[in-house]
Amino acid sequence: MKLSARACYGTRALIELARTWKQGPTLLKDIARSQQVSLPYLARLMSPLIAAGLVRSTRGVRGGVWLAQPPHEVKLSDVVRLLDGPLSLRECVADPDGCPQSSVCVARDLWAELDSTINGLLASVTLQDLVQQQAMKQRAQEGMYYI
Repeated sequence: MKLSARACYGTRALIELARTWKQGPTLLKDIARSQQVSLPYLARLMSPLIAAGLVRSTRGVRGGVWLAQPPHEVKLSDVVRLLDGPLSLRECVADPDGCPQSSVCVARDLWAELDSTINGLLASVTLQDLVQQQAMKQRAQEGMYYI
């Protein structure tokens, strides 16, 4: 299993929006610059997030994008599912009927347990959690001196 670039860049963009929560709309070009992603690619990433109601947007001089929900309510599992679809290590976990061995396969049991752990972790992490972790990392980095 590998998360797509869509999920990675989309998550980073949403962390940026969560960081500026309640400060008004953020320009996509500012997010693209800070996250080092192309503006057209970022605009394509925003489309499903806007369609799902996770992000809102407006055009014009004071336009931009912003989170439609508080950061503590946005779970990473929802973001990944929107951008990548359901996560599963193997198709036999998502569709046991697709494999004649699924009822007796101990490897499938392991894959199912891994799926459950991964999806549980993603469901337990919110954008607010990631904003706080990022702030801690930045503070730690600022306190480091190199000679």
